[in-house]
Amino acid sequence: MASTDSRNEQEMISRAYSLAYENEQKYGGCPQCVLAAIQDVLGIVDDATFKASHGLAAGGGLSTGGTCGALAGGMLALSAKCGRDRAHFGKGRFLQSYKLAKQLYDRFVAEFGSPICSNVQTRLLGRPFNMWDTKDLNAFEDAGGHRDKCPDVAGKVASWTTEMLIEVAEEARH
Repeated sequence: MASTDSRNEQEMISRAYSLAYENEQKYGGCPQCVLAAIQDVLGIVDDATFKASHGLAAGGGLSTGGTCGALAGGMLALSAKCGRDRAHFGKGRFLQSYKLAKQLYDRFVAEFGSPICSNVQTRLLGRPFNMWDTKDLNAFEDAGGHRDKCPDVAGKVASWTTEMLIEVAEEARH
């Protein structure tokens, strides 16, 4: 039975990657692409969280100066499951959420060199792009921004986050 569970888990992780990749190619908005994939695979992200993530795209407000939106989306998904709710506000630190977010952060930085959107763009595309400048946005697209670069980032974050959430669910069962 364990091998069947393991195979199903690997299929969910793979599906999360594929869905986030496709979402980023079709729609952009990296945090929402990650969250939609996790929502479709695990059903744990609600629409309010999905909507609230919209402004976090491309480093926040399309600035590229902040945390990669895909990473922010993954952290939001982890917190949606393990974070502190309003009823517990001021009643504890909920360290599991922090530990999971830090684990995802560390894995992201190990893979992409930085959590900052513009640094990730530089690593993957050779330079950062101004998402508010039409000419630069077109150059981003021509360089593969939404063809395969950012889709791969979103896919990896969605798969890593899904894997972590599966582990959380397994630990809760034991």
